[in-house]
Amino acid sequence: MRYAEVAEAAWSWALDQVRWDDDGPWIPEFVGETEPNDYRDSMHNGIGGLAHFLAELRLTRPWTAAEHSLATAIADRMRATIPTTTTTTFFNGLTSSLGVLTALDEKGTSSVLDRLRELETADGWPETFLDTPSYTDRAVAHGNDVTLGTGAILLAALWAIRHGEDASTLANHAVDLLLSEQEELPTGVNWDFVPRRFCIGEPAEMPNFSHGLAGIAAVLALAGVELGRPELVDVARRGAEHLVTLGITDDKGFRVPRIIPWAERHGDEFTFNWCHGGAGTALVFSALEYADVQQVAGESPETWRRRCLDSVRYSGIPERLHPGFWDNDGRCCGTAGVGDAFLDAWQRDGEKQDLEFAVRMGDSLLEHAYHEGDHAFWRFIEHRNEDPLLPPGVGWMQGAAGIAAYLLRLQRAVDGDQRVVERMENWWAVRR
Repeated sequence: MRYAEVAEAAWSWALDQVRWDDDGPWIPEFVGETEPNDYRDSMHNGIGGLAHFLAELRLTRPWTAAEHSLATAIADRMRATIPTTTTTTFFNGLTSSLGVLTALDEKGTSSVLDRLRELETADGWPETFLDTPSYTDRAVAHGNDVTLGTGAILLAALWAIRHGEDASTLANHAVDLLLSEQEELPTGVNWDFVPRRFCIGEPAEMPNFSHGLAGIAAVLALAGVELGRPELVDVARRGAEHLVTLGITDDKGFRVPRIIPWAERHGDEFTFNWCHGGAGTALVFSALEYADVQQVAGESPETWRRRCLDSVRYSGIPERLHPGFWDNDGRCCGTAGVGDAFLDAWQRDGEKQDLEFAVRMGDSLLEHAYHEGDHAFWRFIEHRNEDPLLPPGVGWMQGAAGIAAYLLRLQRAVDGDQRVVERMENWWAVRR
C-alpha cells in the first residue's frame, strides 16, 4: 500500500491547508500565502482542484464526514460564483467550474452553460489576459487553444453533452469559430494560440496539447464524432498531419518543440510533460483513434500515439539530467501528469511496459516526497533562483492534491483495479 499511504499523507497535509472565510473554502497556491489569490476557485491551483482529488478518492475509500462537508462547500462555492464569473478557461474559469461540478456529481452545470452563452460574442469569449502589449486590442476574444481559448469552450460543451446537457449550439458556435481561424498550409492546417493578425511582432507557436495545434485538433476530432460532423474529423486529421511535420521522428519516438521558433532563452527545446510534451500530445492521436481515422501522414494514429509515448519513455525522465530539466513533480508540467498519461495508455491497450513506466513515475514521486510527521508534500525546483527549492504547492495541477490523486490511481492499478475517473481532458484516451 505504499502509494496509497503517501497519497493519504499528502491529502491530510492538503486538508490542513484549507482555509475558510465568509465566502467559503479556499487554499493557498503555495504554503505561506495568507490571502486568497485571483484564482481561489480554480481547478488549476484553487479550491476547485480538490474536487478532482475527491473524485479519485471515492474509488479508493468512502469519504469521511469532513470530506463530504468539504465537497458540499466546494460545490456551493462554485454555484455561487457562476453569475459573476467572466473568465471561461479550462484552468481557472467557467470550463473549470463545469469540471468541478461534474467531478462531484453536483448540480449547476446548466447554469455554467447559461453563463457561457451570456458571455458569448460573435468573435468568441473575451479574456482579459489577452489584453497585453503582445496583441492588438481586438485579440481579447480570439484565443484558440484548448485550455484558455475557444477550444476550452468546445471541450466543456462536449463534456456537458456527455453528461446529458443540451450544449450542441454552444459547441457548434465554438467549432465554427475554430474553423474560421484555421490556417491552410501545404502540409495541412494549423492554429496559433492567437491568430497572427492580432499579434504585434512575430508570434511564437506552442504546438503541443495545452496551448496549440495538438489540443485544438484533438477537440475538433472529438466534436466530429459527438456532434455528427465528419468534416471536423477530416480537419483534425489535417491538423495532425501538419503537426508531424513540426517534430522529429526517430528511434526515440516523435517529439515536437515546446515553442517555435525556439531560442536558447526558452530552455530545453523539448519537454515531455502533459502541457507541452509527448504525454499530452499523444491525446490528439487518441482522439483520432476515437474518431476512427485510419491514417495520419501514412501511419495509423495508434503508431503516432505510441511514438509520442516512446519519446517520453526514452527522454531520461524522471531523472533531473541537468539544471532546469524535469524539476517538477506535478500534473501539468511534471511526473504525476506523465504517470497519468501512461496509466491511460495501459488501461486502453493493456501494454505491460506502460504500467511499468507509470510505476517508475510513482516511485520517483515517493523518492521526492517531503515528510513531516504524518504529512507528505512536494517541493519543485527553480534552478535559476538563489534558493532553488520552491515552497510546497497545495492544489491539483501543481501541488500535493494532484500528485496524491495519481498515487491513489497507481495503487489501484497495481492492485488490479481497472476503474478510472474520466475527466474532461482524458475520457477518450482511456476508452478501448
